[in-house]
Amino acid sequence: MTISIDDTIRWCSALIGSSDDIPPLETCLQAIPSLDSLGDLLAGSRVLVRGDTDVVVGDDGTIDNDVRLRSLVETLSYGSQRGWVQLVYGHRGRDPELSLEPIAHHLETLLPRDARGGQPIAFVGEWLDDDTGNVLTSAADQVANLPDGSIAVLENTRRYTLEQALWKVDDDALADIAPKLANYVNTVIEKLGRVHVNEGFAASNRDLSSTLVPLGCDHVALGHYVDVELTRHVTRTRQADLVVFSGIKINKLDDLEQILARGTVRMVIAAGGLALALKVAAARQSGSEFGLGLASDPAHSKIHIPPERLEQADQMYRRGLEAGIEFVLPVDFVLGDGSASRTIPDGEAQFDVGPATRLQQADAVGRFLDFHRQQVDSGARPAIAFHNGVFGLFEEEAFETGTREFIGQLKRMTESGIEVYVGGGEGGTALARYGQPDWVTHCFTAGGTILKALGNEPIPYINALYRKSVG
Repeated sequence: MTISIDDTIRWCSALIGSSDDIPPLETCLQAIPSLDSLGDLLAGSRVLVRGDTDVVVGDDGTIDNDVRLRSLVETLSYGSQRGWVQLVYGHRGRDPELSLEPIAHHLETLLPRDARGGQPIAFVGEWLDDDTGNVLTSAADQVANLPDGSIAVLENTRRYTLEQALWKVDDDALADIAPKLANYVNTVIEKLGRVHVNEGFAASNRDLSSTLVPLGCDHVALGHYVDVELTRHVTRTRQADLVVFSGIKINKLDDLEQILARGTVRMVIAAGGLALALKVAAARQSGSEFGLGLASDPAHSKIHIPPERLEQADQMYRRGLEAGIEFVLPVDFVLGDGSASRTIPDGEAQFDVGPATRLQQADAVGRFLDFHRQQVDSGARPAIAFHNGVFGLFEEEAFETGTREFIGQLKRMTESGIEVYVGGGEGGTALARYGQPDWVTHCFTAGGTILKALGNEPIPYINALYRKSVG
């Protein structure tokens, strides 16, 4: 099947345009095939596996945190046992010069020899002509000579600017790049593989490798790990009654706004810059004022909260109150000198929540426990909580108390029967530092993907796989 330029334009336009025609995540997942649907593929079939390869590699080539690579093991073992030739591709970091060769070496340590066709894991270096979108003949020849059951890793997809062609493009520009994109799809499926498996849970941007390649493939499927994460854990998290949200990035207001719009949340415990914006909204609601300190100064860009974000928070807070949502906002803050203050003076910034806030949060969790018990006693499902982010500059001991103590609250909720889910990123780091994995129901490995999944906009690779699956 050759993909035309018109096909490419229509496909890409759908991916970057309105998502009104995409149903909720739960419906999409029912339509997208699982890995088991490919069980009848013949030995020797070449399968493209979009992997979670974005891991930190030490100067000596070692990988300390390999949880994302471990997520590939079950799918790769499944395919190798059936004699498929699997080509793992993905990106690593933001620097296009970072290589995936260490990823190939590390995967060898995770997969026993009989789980990779008795072969070493091959590495395919330069494989794409960035100017034309053609797969290089040398790479195609290397892939063609791989024996049945073997696994290879392609070089960093983001070494090629083409990989991010859909990140900021609009419909007007699509016509200009569509010939190259069509060529890319056609040569990938001709020379590398006609089957696409997505096992890149965290790869939630609009990369060509996860959103355009499926267009030309004969078969698509979700890998084992992504399938379980989405169908078992993410769909459950989307029903959260409690959301604990924090972080320095004020653009998290967008994520919280989308989550609240879904209509399941009854309580929000907030900290960080996001909480400051909501504190201003709460003060306006009561006819008072709340000063932001340095966060009101554009010169401090990392913590600055611009007027339009305050307006957004104000509207969100008002709508939340009307919907019966309880907002639990900080009542004191730890300043740079370590002192606790009920306000943030001019020239100061918050670095953690204060002791009164920690008590307030514990009380709020207690009320949520009461709600959970009422739920269970009435025969309803257990309450569900989602925790994202950290409460302050927890990397420094002087400002870690709020984050550390709330990890204990997660354990308290879990032990009471509440389902507790933790987003990836700093929230997961804090859980590993101050708690244990079994203190929560599940900890995700991809913060950005989770936030997208909890809102109303589809994850780009789910958008693509759904469209391919339903025709």
